[in-house]
Amino acid sequence: MLEGAARRRPRRPRSSQTSGSRAATIVAVIADLRSDTLTRPTPAMRRAMAGAEVGDDLWREDPTTMRLEAAVAERFGREAALFVPSGTMGNQIAVRLHTEPGQEVIIEERSHMFNMEMAGMAVISGALAHPIRCPDGMMDWDSIEAAIRPRSSYFAQTGLVAVENTQNHAGGTVMSFERMQEIAERAHEKGLPVHLDGARIFNAAIVLKRDVAEIASLFDSVMFCLSKGLGAPVGSMIVGSREFIDRAVPVRRMLGGGMRQVGVLAAAGLVALEKMTARLEEDHSNAQVLAKGLAEIQGVKIESERVQTNILVFDISDTGQTTAEFSTKLKQRGVLANGINAREMRMVTHKDVSGNDCESALGAIREALQE
Repeated sequence: MLEGAARRRPRRPRSSQTSGSRAATIVAVIADLRSDTLTRPTPAMRRAMAGAEVGDDLWREDPTTMRLEAAVAERFGREAALFVPSGTMGNQIAVRLHTEPGQEVIIEERSHMFNMEMAGMAVISGALAHPIRCPDGMMDWDSIEAAIRPRSSYFAQTGLVAVENTQNHAGGTVMSFERMQEIAERAHEKGLPVHLDGARIFNAAIVLKRDVAEIASLFDSVMFCLSKGLGAPVGSMIVGSREFIDRAVPVRRMLGGGMRQVGVLAAAGLVALEKMTARLEEDHSNAQVLAKGLAEIQGVKIESERVQTNILVFDISDTGQTTAEFSTKLKQRGVLANGINAREMRMVTHKDVSGNDCESALGAIREALQE
């Protein structure tokens, strides 16, 4: 059996306080659907972490981290890879290396790099995000080309195109290989580098039926996360040419990512890479269970057939409830989920949420909406 595929975690008790009362009510968590970052390390990861051989990674002497980086580079068909504490740091290192201060980064309006990284490209790299709105969060070359600034002393010049696949806030949608290929080839013809925020690249690869190396070959740099669906407790990777990674190492240090005996974390990343990628399809199937169940609930708007991976976004505005109110009612019933705005909820399946958990969550959702 694949590591973590069918292992059930113990229910985590949560206390809630009723108005005007000091008595706490314990509510068992049925399903934590807030994010796949909520995954817990598997027993194999914990064993690997406990026995990891370590050294000082800032001096590039941590043997476990070096093994992880070599394994990732080989898996992705690239010259080199670098372990970083987070996906945000990985993305921001890429922006720093690909752009000059005063340039623009063309990016989709709902992308993580634009919305969830604390304006990092402006603060760290002096670069300006140039967001464009595309259907389902899927950028296309025509939209990108229209956003490229003409050569002029009036305009910030385009320095980078950043693609996200899967597209988180668009509901985990997957960009086709052919579209990625066109974007990369046409951008390169214009002398523009292309970075892939592939936080969930293994989820995309399953849907596309492509190897991650084939996807990565299109881009100048790629970031992906070990700490989401793959279940590692901490860490992301950036991959690219040897020259790119050599330049990335001092930038990582500058951003506070110069870690020491980090092999205890890299060991979990090795287990994630070797044992956890194949089981992601189970998360996709569970997301479909949720999507189809939600589509049958009055007042909920979701196109279940468009749910491709482990993320689903649905609209509850017709129910008369805000997402904040709805989230509170779900929590009282043991389901944890968050809104991405006042009308849209996001739910994410992962290894610690089973198919039965999804069915139980649907029951709680029906109750909360009928209240």
